[in-house]
Amino acid sequence: MIVDDHPMWRDGVSRDLDAAGFRVVATADGVGAAARRAAAVQPTVVLMDMSLPDGTGTEATVAVLRVSPASRVLVLSASSERDDVLGAVKVGASGYLVKSASAAELVEAVRATAAGQAVFTPGLAGLVLGEYRRMSSAADRRAPAPPTLTERETEVLRLVAKGLSAKQIAARLTLSHRTVENHVQATLRKLQLANRVELTRYAIEQGLD
Repeated sequence: MIVDDHPMWRDGVSRDLDAAGFRVVATADGVGAAARRAAAVQPTVVLMDMSLPDGTGTEATVAVLRVSPASRVLVLSASSERDDVLGAVKVGASGYLVKSASAAELVEAVRATAAGQAVFTPGLAGLVLGEYRRMSSAADRRAPAPPTLTERETEVLRLVAKGLSAKQIAARLTLSHRTVENHVQATLRKLQLANRVELTRYAIEQGLD
């Protein structure tokens, strides 16, 4: 499906894709039309312009993917502005090609997008990768450090996961019942868990059972 508000451009791209063996199942000239037609035809690939009469290509991408989630959106735009590129990718576009691309490059980009690949005009891939690295690094800095359990707390947790009571754990480790309960409560606080059931689930997820 081709989404662009210029009829001559839509016709030219349609001819190029038809000649390459693709089937253009629909065209649209705006956000509303794109959503309606995508819902009806469920296109494999959507060629999306970024400048539309009733909104942006980013808004149209969101609208299309809402009604046709299996579609892959390849932006085909005159703009190579950073905000346009990153905005499109962040809402689900699979790739971004500028309109200066040749017909052969367009055909290859559509073919690659249909196959599930990410396609970008040279230079834009580095921009997207750099942004995601920056976001990942920022997220890592914000993420709290995982709680650290003492050796004894880990030992008690492992026995809790095996279904032993505090009394049984105390006998196994030659500790007092109160000491075992203190370890259990300390572990609950560190892991921000509510009870022994959640503690057991955590231990199993961590392979401590």
